[in-house]
Amino acid sequence: MAVRKITLIGEDVLRREARKVKRFDKTLHRLIDDMVETMREAPGIGLAAPQVGVSQRVIVIELEEDEEDPQSGTLYEFVNPEIVYASEAELEGEEGCLSIPNIVGDVWRSQKVVVKGQNRFGKPQKIEAEEWLARVFQHEIDHLNGVLFLDHVAGPEKLRRLVKVVDENGEEHWKAIPMVEIAEPVGSS
Repeated sequence: MAVRKITLIGEDVLRREARKVKRFDKTLHRLIDDMVETMREAPGIGLAAPQVGVSQRVIVIELEEDEEDPQSGTLYEFVNPEIVYASEAELEGEEGCLSIPNIVGDVWRSQKVVVKGQNRFGKPQKIEAEEWLARVFQHEIDHLNGVLFLDHVAGPEKLRRLVKVVDENGEEHWKAIPMVEIAEPVGSS
């Protein structure tokens, strides 16, 4: 396994529809293993193959362990995933992306989805995901279709830049600053 370089916004592979996987071999297994290691190292909770420069329909997801969320703490590897059901009920939530560092935004997503695909060996698999996991599946599958979370943000008032700040105890924390505040002219009156 190896940590791969994360592809950043502006690179063509992030805006192209990824190719369907047809060969379930050791090359695919190595890609999946590398994606898992890259996601964990970043750290992130999801990664799509285009984010490591590979135009193939592969995603990995692993939510941080949470006793209150039974879908957390499990590693999900999906090849050729597709959403076969998306609830009409939606939730707005904050999203970020490893390919768009230090920017987060509010995005509306279906509260529940059913995703079908294959595992690394080509065996069919299906999952019913709700809330946070549903959001992550939708985000990662968007990557396979050349769509970024920014495409779903309603406007600049829904975007924030993450900056590191040092508190009174000398500890570093991330703070979200609205993009509209950053864009406002400084010192004009």
